[in-house]
Amino acid sequence: MPAMDNNFKTGYSVVNGLSMYYEIHGQGKPLVLIHGGGSTIETSFGRIIPRLASHRQIIGVELQAHGHTNDRDTDLTFEQDADDVAALLNHLQIIKADFLGFSNGGHTAIEIAIRHPELVDRIILASTFYKRSAVTPQFWEGFDHAKLGDMPQVLREGYLMANNNAGSLMNMFNKDVRRMKVFKGWSDGQMKSIQAPTLIINGNNDVGSMEHAVEMYRIIPNCELAIFPGGHGSYLGAIESLENGKWSQFNATELIEEFLNKTG
Repeated sequence: MPAMDNNFKTGYSVVNGLSMYYEIHGQGKPLVLIHGGGSTIETSFGRIIPRLASHRQIIGVELQAHGHTNDRDTDLTFEQDADDVAALLNHLQIIKADFLGFSNGGHTAIEIAIRHPELVDRIILASTFYKRSAVTPQFWEGFDHAKLGDMPQVLREGYLMANNNAGSLMNMFNKDVRRMKVFKGWSDGQMKSIQAPTLIINGNNDVGSMEHAVEMYRIIPNCELAIFPGGHGSYLGAIESLENGKWSQFNATELIEEFLNKTG
């Protein structure tokens, strides 16, 4: 894929003590892609990037302790991730952009919309939830005894392709688990404060319930909602959702582009 894209480039930027990895595909208005927990640019977005990059500049980031990006001696927080992405965009001299956050990347995108609203034009929250009641109690209980073997094999392999270090993989896994164990979410007031036009996308068999997606749609002031058939990230081609490694479902590209191309 990169070899076919003359505008493709990769780089690292020193932000808040991290050497943060990013990729740029295509050209045009910037769209920042923020991967899910335990994931990389490639595992979350590798299938959909070529489609999106045909009409705009795609900036994929890898967050603290994930993929090519190194770690710092702190726990993971969505607030810090948001500040890191904001610092990276400042380094790249990008004043304003659209954002697509998948899963935990959507949580980071929520924090960007709250902490750095001046950076945000439009925002897409894909397979994201904003409070604990969005998912079953069993989901949260699973983090109390989570083991690396519980992580989808394709995500473990995806991490090691970016950073072939088993110790770093274990470190990322432990930090992701700790962050979810203490997840508190956001208040209704915080969600109501998001002024950027927002698109909520959810699968009908997703981690967060469809009912919660509707609730989030109703609470964010300028919001649209789409429910796709399938599971967590199926509509994006997230690697953990593929059947036998093949993306056979229709995808959300046209819907995403239609939303991003709106004015006002």
